[in-house]
Amino acid sequence: MEQRFTTNSPAETEALAARLAAQLTGGEVLAFTGGMGMGKTAFTRGLMRGLGAGDVVSSPTFAIVNEYQGRLTVEHFDMYRVTSWDDLYSTGFFDYLDTDRVLVIEWSENIAEALPEGTVTIAIAPGEGETQRVITITGWKGEL
Repeated sequence: MEQRFTTNSPAETEALAARLAAQLTGGEVLAFTGGMGMGKTAFTRGLMRGLGAGDVVSSPTFAIVNEYQGRLTVEHFDMYRVTSWDDLYSTGFFDYLDTDRVLVIEWSENIAEALPEGTVTIAIAPGEGETQRVITITGWKGEL
């Protein structure tokens, strides 16, 4: 199932993410695609606010993975610098699969072969104007 949304500001992107967060039960894998500055971290910020964690999100670019605690535990990965299976193993990614944690993966296209069945893909693309985004969510069974 594919759902498409247009947001006109980071706040609207965060609000969409909060609606998704309300439906998370744990164990989901959310795989983001989209270029630099498209709003992947903003979407994650909205997820965490929707899970009751407040404003805790920072880009995990240098840490590779950040952990956030709200109603559910979220592992926020940045796979931008992951270019090999050895790199991927060193992130600890595989240790988090099949747990009750929500995995949020930026630059998921770099690890596409490793994503488990049932992964929800969130593609963020530029729209018209500087802050508009077209967000396509594939594989989510709920209505947002």
